[in-house]
Amino acid sequence: MPDFITIAIPKGRILQDSVALFQKIGIDCEELLSDTRKLVFENQEQKMRYMIVRATDVPTYVEYGCADLGIVGKDTLMEAEKDLYEPLDLKFGYCRLMVAEPVELSSKDDPSAWNNIRIATKYPNVTEKYFAAKGIQVELIKLYGSIELAPLVGLSERIVDLVSTGETLKQNGLAEIETIAEITCRLIVNRASMKTKHERISKIIEGLEQHI
Repeated sequence: MPDFITIAIPKGRILQDSVALFQKIGIDCEELLSDTRKLVFENQEQKMRYMIVRATDVPTYVEYGCADLGIVGKDTLMEAEKDLYEPLDLKFGYCRLMVAEPVELSSKDDPSAWNNIRIATKYPNVTEKYFAAKGIQVELIKLYGSIELAPLVGLSERIVDLVSTGETLKQNGLAEIETIAEITCRLIVNRASMKTKHERISKIIEGLEQHI
């Protein structure tokens, strides 16, 4: 529907923060928080449509124009490397993308001497770039589940993962070594939509900007 603005949002905490932020600029999407398995919601009155998608899929839906706008963590954008317009840091969902290793290793380890290390992560692209810039060769193991498990069972000595409080690392005997990036949620826009629906999208961006 060409006259609708479609927004792709992931489930969970990001969804709650996004709904609260949109409400501040008069966009009512409270229905997204209802206990339902629906994946697409429409507000005919405001000509808005919302898609509930997996966080890692948000950039793809926006790049291909299935959604005009999306909200997603900077970590996902860094890993996906899609051709998107990223006008706003929404300032919520703060965490850090970290290199971590077992505490007993960190007590005697010298990161400046690292070479040919094996790392388990959900972020192989970001990890490879980060270590390549330091001239360090890495063997990457891509995982989708709990990354903290890898050092515990000997799959890899080190991991790269998102850390918010650091409690999960501590409970699994891991120590933070280096910060690759500080992460927050971003508003992303399809490049074609920015031209074809410029007025409405600009109004949303400007409205959000005043509340972050």
